[in-house]
Amino acid sequence: MKRRVLIGVVLGVPLAALTAAAILFAFAYVAPARVPDTVIRIALPSRTGQIGLPKVEGPADASRPLVVIDAGHGGHDPGASGLRGEREKMITLSLALALRDALLADGRVRVALTRDGDRFLALEERSGIAQRLKADLFVSIHADASESPDATGATVYTLSDRGSDALADSVARRENKADTVNGVELGGKSDAVTAILVSLSQREMRERSKAFAALVLREGEGKVRFHTDPDREAAFVVLKSLDLPSALIEAGYISSPNDASALGNAGWRKGFAASVASAIEIYLARTTVAPAVP
Repeated sequence: MKRRVLIGVVLGVPLAALTAAAILFAFAYVAPARVPDTVIRIALPSRTGQIGLPKVEGPADASRPLVVIDAGHGGHDPGASGLRGEREKMITLSLALALRDALLADGRVRVALTRDGDRFLALEERSGIAQRLKADLFVSIHADASESPDATGATVYTLSDRGSDALADSVARRENKADTVNGVELGGKSDAVTAILVSLSQREMRERSKAFAALVLREGEGKVRFHTDPDREAAFVVLKSLDLPSALIEAGYISSPNDASALGNAGWRKGFAASVASAIEIYLARTTVAPAVP
């Protein structure tokens, strides 16, 4: 037994050496890689850089309130699909453009779109555009989907207050007390004070968002068919802003043949846009009243 082990060890050394020599020999005689005739270099944007801001349309008066309209999904993210091949990303874009046109026709507020074509935006980029533009309101438009074909009607979502403490903590850590929240400077504040300020800002924005959602339901009554439970709350990423009242409108169920037909109809979209535009204008008139001249 011992003799066999010794032989194995002694023979193992030259075997390993031969294997290594064979690998080196193979690499030495591999055919050289073909050098391409042409090299095209494409400069990719930095992953840490910010995307460009969209143009602001409407009155030239910069004191007019600004609403940012977000068409959900886009690019390689098609969103939900209808029974006849409808794609949410195209429906939401059509609705966003219709809403923009309705607001511009009235001429009371300024408008910006997060996207006016079929392109992809990360969730944080969408609300980030509104924050960078210092918008007064952020409205994200989607089309719902359900496994049940009986699910129909529009719904309006605002940010749920569930898990608000965790959100407040994460925001406080991210900002590192070197930024502002709802116009209040956080620099130099203690962790406890920062958490309180963040919590208060959350509460205020949630109340403003719910006030806008109520107006969407009121102005759409008799014009837009709403779901039986149209006023809802959820922890959507695009709504998690401490400085900006926000709402997400599911215009209908793309999975419902009736809703999908309406969503694809230009006349229906125009009526939907008119009612939402009315809600936006009323909300902004109430919350952005210019100070009286003495």
